[in-house]
Amino acid sequence: MKRIGIIVLTFIFIAPKAFSWGFHGHKMVNHSAVFALPPEMFVFYKKYIDFITDHSVDPDRRRYSDPEEACRHYIDIDYYEKSLPIDTIPHYWTEAVKTYGKDTLAAHGIVPWHIILMKNRLTEAFRNKDMMAVLRLSADIGHYIADAHVPLHTTHNYNGQFSGQYGIHAFWESRLPELFSGGYDLVIGQCYYIDSLNKQIWQIINDSYACLDSVLGFEKKLSKIFGDDRKYGFEEKSGRNIKVYAEDFSKAYARMLDDQVERRLKLSALMTASVWYTCWFDAGQPVLDGLDAFDPQQQTLKELDLEIKQLMLGRQEE
Repeated sequence: MKRIGIIVLTFIFIAPKAFSWGFHGHKMVNHSAVFALPPEMFVFYKKYIDFITDHSVDPDRRRYSDPEEACRHYIDIDYYEKSLPIDTIPHYWTEAVKTYGKDTLAAHGIVPWHIILMKNRLTEAFRNKDMMAVLRLSADIGHYIADAHVPLHTTHNYNGQFSGQYGIHAFWESRLPELFSGGYDLVIGQCYYIDSLNKQIWQIINDSYACLDSVLGFEKKLSKIFGDDRKYGFEEKSGRNIKVYAEDFSKAYARMLDDQVERRLKLSALMTASVWYTCWFDAGQPVLDGLDAFDPQQQTLKELDLEIKQLMLGRQEE
């Protein structure tokens, strides 16, 4: 399946059950986004911050059961264009379908168009004061926005498989946050109203694609300096020794990237909060104070989580 992240490496590369930023990264994005909201929204979102944080990874889980899910997480810009700026791909879905057809778009990813669709759905949920839908859609849209900020989600060479760098996908978006997120400053300031989400989403895609040269080029440069004997190390995970990118190599890569992963995470969180705010504003700024997403007398949050997971996976959590 395309876009499956690879967190650790044995003597062969093994794809784990986590995808994209890794569960840790996506949870950081949604959690941080809550604190960028204005008071009119903050009270409600803070009340359900655990739900929004935990369910930030639902889109990745849905890949197990929904064959249409994977293409919502990326776009292969280099299938359409070979150099910046990105200025030939239709920004609106109907025009893109007319130009390329749905099958081609699905094969090469639809993340920018899917974010617009999710924005419309979240706005409608606010308008209807369907707070359970607000929570579910808020968690989901944060995931797709975060994925749009990942450089390797904008290329068909998403895991370095065509450049001799197999495994770089999870190295950038899972291994680096795993090692260094404790030192990340995720204070992102106040969210803002987005006048044109379509324009801003495509700017994000453009910026992510612009990062590819450094993401791939710096890894190649460091690999020559370190060699395989220093590039990799072993860590004990689940009772066995696993081959991973060595911490020294990872530190050197993060420094060379000038903390690019942290910066993209922060931008993801600010954009997520701003989209939530824009949806709420466009829905007429409904009063959220006092509204509940579920009745704790009828259904506990734990039971609700289980119900959602069963719907997505056809079984309980793996």
